Amino acid sequence: MSKKPQYDPEEIRYPDQIIVTSPLVPEMEKSYIEYAMSVIVGRALPDVRDGLKPVHRRILYAMYEDNLTHDKPFKKSATCVGDVLGRYHPHGDQSVYDALVRLAQDFSMRYMLVEGHGNFGSVDGDPPAAYRYTEARLSKISEEMLRDIEKETVDWDPNFDESRKEPRVLPSRFPNLLVNGSAGIAVGMATNIPPHNLREVIDATICVLDDPNATLADLMEYVKGPDFPTKGIIMGRSGIRAAYATGRGRIMVRARTEFEEFGKDRIRIIVTEIPYQVNKRMLIKNMADQVEDKRLEGISDIRDETDRNGMRIVIELKKDANPQVVLNRLFAQTQLQTTFAINMLALVNNQSQPKILSLRHILDEYIAFQEEIIIRRTKYDLKKAQERAHLLEGLLIAQDNIDEVIKIIRESYDDAKERLCQRFSLDDVQAQAILDMRLKALQGLDREKLENEYKELEERIAYFQKLLSDESMLRGVLKDELIAIRDKYGDDRKTEIQDVEDELDIEDLIEEEECVFTLTEGGYIKRTPVSTYRTQRRGGKGITAMATKEEDYVDTVFTASTHDFILFFTNKGRVHRKKGYQIPEAGRTAKGTNLVNILPVESDEKVTAMIHLREFPEDRYLTMVTRHGTVKRIQLSSIHTARKAGIRCITLDEGDDLICVRETDGDQAILIVTHDGMAICFKETDVRCMGRDAAGVRGINLREGDYVVGAARAKHHHQVLMITENGYGKRTDMDEYIRADGPQKRGGYGLKGYNVTEKTGPVVGVKVVNDQDDVLVINDAGVIIRMAVSGISTYGRTAQGVKIMNLEEGVKVISFARTDHEEEEIEEGSEEEHGERQEG
Repeated sequence: MSKKPQYDPEEIRYPDQIIVTSPLVPEMEKSYIEYAMSVIVGRALPDVRDGLKPVHRRILYAMYEDNLTHDKPFKKSATCVGDVLGRYHPHGDQSVYDALVRLAQDFSMRYMLVEGHGNFGSVDGDPPAAYRYTEARLSKISEEMLRDIEKETVDWDPNFDESRKEPRVLPSRFPNLLVNGSAGIAVGMATNIPPHNLREVIDATICVLDDPNATLADLMEYVKGPDFPTKGIIMGRSGIRAAYATGRGRIMVRARTEFEEFGKDRIRIIVTEIPYQVNKRMLIKNMADQVEDKRLEGISDIRDETDRNGMRIVIELKKDANPQVVLNRLFAQTQLQTTFAINMLALVNNQSQPKILSLRHILDEYIAFQEEIIIRRTKYDLKKAQERAHLLEGLLIAQDNIDEVIKIIRESYDDAKERLCQRFSLDDVQAQAILDMRLKALQGLDREKLENEYKELEERIAYFQKLLSDESMLRGVLKDELIAIRDKYGDDRKTEIQDVEDELDIEDLIEEEECVFTLTEGGYIKRTPVSTYRTQRRGGKGITAMATKEEDYVDTVFTASTHDFILFFTNKGRVHRKKGYQIPEAGRTAKGTNLVNILPVESDEKVTAMIHLREFPEDRYLTMVTRHGTVKRIQLSSIHTARKAGIRCITLDEGDDLICVRETDGDQAILIVTHDGMAICFKETDVRCMGRDAAGVRGINLREGDYVVGAARAKHHHQVLMITENGYGKRTDMDEYIRADGPQKRGGYGLKGYNVTEKTGPVVGVKVVNDQDDVLVINDAGVIIRMAVSGISTYGRTAQGVKIMNLEEGVKVISFARTDHEEEEIEEGSEEEHGERQEG
């Protein structure tokens, strides 16, 4: 790219003037950039800290200067506009009045910052009365925007003629940018921030104060979405999530309607709320025009019955019209349904840079600003308290020596200050304070009163100094002040948010079926219909379940419905959740999708346990077991909350991993099995129910080198199925683990559950089964065999079992899963393929 030529301005000198010549192109570029920045910074975009454009800020401050608070009489809007023009805003009077009017419109502002008296316009698009007729004053909540401004809490700039100073930003004791929103077109950019509910926004701000690591999902538990002053219904949440995550999104806003019967078998549509920024009169005119042009059919009459009791647009339908069809056409063809394009652009870095902000970024900027406000206010209060304490010290000295002080004052003509300073070791400030008092007041000084005030000041000084040195205390003050504003001004949400069909009921479009979910050691997951795997006899070689790389192998396999929740538990003790259908389906031999494309897991984090369930009832529990034998129990409902980053379910010791999770009913026994074949069975009630962040208790005591490989729920009249790395397995009656006097006590070494030898190899897992089940066994070559559990022989606890899967050299069994039984469909093959019975 060629470099732009440089032009040096030339000067032409005359006796009485100097003319500077410059090429047009670079001069236009320079001037336009200056103009653009002036519009961006000084006119069209709000400051992220107070959510105001310069004209709105100047209006509020000018009214504050004139003491036009909510408890004072109204003043003519013409006076307000004139004061703003004369002091701070040298632009057109109509633009200033329009800005003031908007601050007083209850259909434009979620929380009005100016209280108007007179005609300030209407939702029908009626213009406000001229400013010589209307009156205005600050609203009650706007005073929170200006609170503490007199305490040097903000920076000040000279006004246009440098005759006075104006605040660069208002203290804004609530997040006004989100609460009231903003809209403006600058040069090359525009902002469009919707209003929100004050209570929700403050709760989200407090959430960030309490948890600096709060995620977007955490914040959206408080901020449900925009809250428009004209109410209406927001359709769907995906646009809200996108806007809060990236600063940009589109939401659909719909009018609130209802069907009403009238006459004989007649229906009419009643509209009681319309979308934000829609002109009601133009809406009705547009509907009438479309009816007249035959673009809208089935409508016999439209009229506006709005009165002081609220909005009411009546749309009468013809007798043969289908009400729902007509309403859908109205939504599609009129402004009964609109799209609000969110673009959260605001000025950051002390109004030096326009930037698109996420919800979290806006809250972070606001919190940082409010911390600065509190620090500056505290420094001001500390300074005033120290100055007053210093004066009181002088007054106390004077009171102790009142006769001598009065004598010095009476005898001195112009050296009283010097004599007081010299005699009582006072400084100029203290001496002047004494001299400024009338002798009668000086004689009437009450020492007890002075001492009490001095003591109070010392306490205040100590408090201010501690506040300035303690960040957590400072944040506590901010939190308390936000709570006070929330409780004082907070109200209920006006705009309803409805889940739309394509977001809420997507699973209604997906056929429910049982699938095999497989996860590899390398983190690849997929789901495959169970019908893909045919039942084979014990000892079969199986069919290929997944094409894996040489260094990868299938680690976990289970069956679940496409409509089940799949909970993913990681080795770090976090849990994520997805619906079964959200796991990409793949063919039997396909590798699948890497988990990092589905779950927000860290680079050193891997999924070590997965379970499936349909719902999260209060009376169900999760029992978790770690590699080192720790066991923990929590209520299932405690992890119902869905967060993008997952939630913590157990705190792990260093070097330990979460490996197994089982859903229980609160009255079951838990069986834990180790790599070396040891097993322990105890009541789950031996493990008290804990909070999500607890670490758990000892479940089994492990010998050196041993570790837990699995756990299961113990059930009477069922069998325990264990399978080893070398393809051996056996069933054992559960009663051999549950003794006559009940299960064992947790924390012991347990009993021998499998006779592990060099031939069998160590145990890879455990399942509780019955004769009606099938089992899917998978090896590290990616091959799965499906067989009926009834085809696996039953042996005692100390037996070696039978060969259930023939393995090629170097191949190991790594996992197995229980599934519902399917009629056997045996493929012909050699006797060698089916294997032979191995006695144990």
